[in-house]
Amino acid sequence: MDDKTETKPKAGAIIVPVTLFEQNCTILWHEPTKKAVVIDPGGDVPKIQAAIRETGVSVEKIWLTHGHIDHVGGAAELRDALKVPIEGPHVADKHLLDNVVSSGARFGMSGVRDFAPDRWLEEGDQVSIGELTFEILHCPGHSPGSVVFFNKELRFAHVGDVLFNGSVGRTDLPGGSHETLITSIKEKLLPLGDDVGFICGHGAGSSIGQERMTNPFITGEL
Repeated sequence: MDDKTETKPKAGAIIVPVTLFEQNCTILWHEPTKKAVVIDPGGDVPKIQAAIRETGVSVEKIWLTHGHIDHVGGAAELRDALKVPIEGPHVADKHLLDNVVSSGARFGMSGVRDFAPDRWLEEGDQVSIGELTFEILHCPGHSPGSVVFFNKELRFAHVGDVLFNGSVGRTDLPGGSHETLITSIKEKLLPLGDDVGFICGHGAGSSIGQERMTNPFITGEL
């Protein structure tokens, strides 16, 4: 087979479940260069570092979808270990990152630290890893500063806790709003297209089309 016509994968990803919340810490990389990003290192940093070594990628950034403890608990520790910048979430979640220690204490999570990212992200911003570029969608509701990372070329998104397979993010935490969350999903995520697959913060991923048809929070059954 002629190499020039062979379609090689442009990206790879593995999920590392972390913390008692089984949060989907995601290692995502640009396949040709092996340049990678760690999305939502919520804790269990040695486990994340082991996965990085096993995958053989070179992590250059940490991205955060939002500020809840199960998504950011290991961010400061991992940043120091890898000496890479943290990008995200939206500045509306600053109060959460300012209170990581007190939040962790409520769940018995020690060794976590309050921190600020190297870059806050806003609607319309772009972030990149290797030659992969992701657009930022600000999708409040689960938390005020939740963001979604969307790659148009790959037809792929990382949606954090905004949308789940068959469900949506909880909105009973401080700063949450169910109405705002549903608006974010319907105005920001559904228009991306039914063919867009996504990884979420907990559980199995899905596609926009699957959720548009079957998710009771979107179809109006709940």
